[in-house]
Amino acid sequence: MAFSIKQASDRLGCPAHTIRYYEKEGLLPYIKRDKHGNRLFEQDHLDWIRLMTCFRATGMKVSLLKQMVNLALDGDSTIPQRKSILNQYKEDLYRRQSELAEALDAVNNKLSIYEDIEMGRARSESEWLSQMENQQHIRTDREG
Repeated sequence: MAFSIKQASDRLGCPAHTIRYYEKEGLLPYIKRDKHGNRLFEQDHLDWIRLMTCFRATGMKVSLLKQMVNLALDGDSTIPQRKSILNQYKEDLYRRQSELAEALDAVNNKLSIYEDIEMGRARSESEWLSQMENQQHIRTDREG
């Protein structure tokens, strides 16, 4: 069963302009068109777009996706290259995941501090910053 771009967009929850962009960039090879020039998508295309959308959500660059598509078009002999690319990308995702987990911990810690300040269990952050500023002035005066 063939789908129009609107149907594909609705099924994927992906804007039609994104699908058009993917095709323009060469990420959707072999999209057929009807007699009026409208794109016709098969389920395999939708699965491929869903995968690319997932990769893009991780921050994968279109150029890397294009490289993967071009290698796929060259046949199964390029599977080792594609695996290598994805393994490198996976390592980058793990690194970024670790950085995000650390940043999330910092945000949660700061929210806890704000909760303590609001409940009167800790001094205000502005007092703490003023104290830091005063200490900086004392050091500057001693050094000068």
